[in-house]
Amino acid sequence: MVDHPILRQTVLDAVDARGIAEFYRQLLGLRYRIGDDPPADGGPDRQAQEWLALRDEHGMPVLAVQPVSELPPVDWPSGHQRVHLDLTVPTVEDLERQQRRALDLGATLLLDRSDDEHEPLYVDADPAGHPFCLFVAPGTPDDGH
Repeated sequence: MVDHPILRQTVLDAVDARGIAEFYRQLLGLRYRIGDDPPADGGPDRQAQEWLALRDEHGMPVLAVQPVSELPPVDWPSGHQRVHLDLTVPTVEDLERQQRRALDLGATLLLDRSDDEHEPLYVDADPAGHPFCLFVAPGTPDDGH
């Protein structure tokens, strides 16, 4: 018997499941669960019509994307959001580098609070409109990159 459930992964709904999975795969350095990679031959992407799961470098579940036919737009910060992710980095330099990467991958800036001396952060939206926060949290592990 367990005392409590364990969070396995965060699941995002998206009209373009493959596009959102690719955005987070590249942004966070994740890899697809076996069988979820895009078709190598450029054929139909049947898996993106079902469910796409992303894993960390150790194969642990992190994030999944579930396709849906439509979604209402996110109205951040007024209150209508389906979910948001908190992403941390150890330094302001890392914050700026990762913000540039997110924008290059298709994110949209929603809020720039990068000059906040206590908690520098950006709030962005992924290409489907899901908001996520990117901020400096001292003690965040440095992956050596």
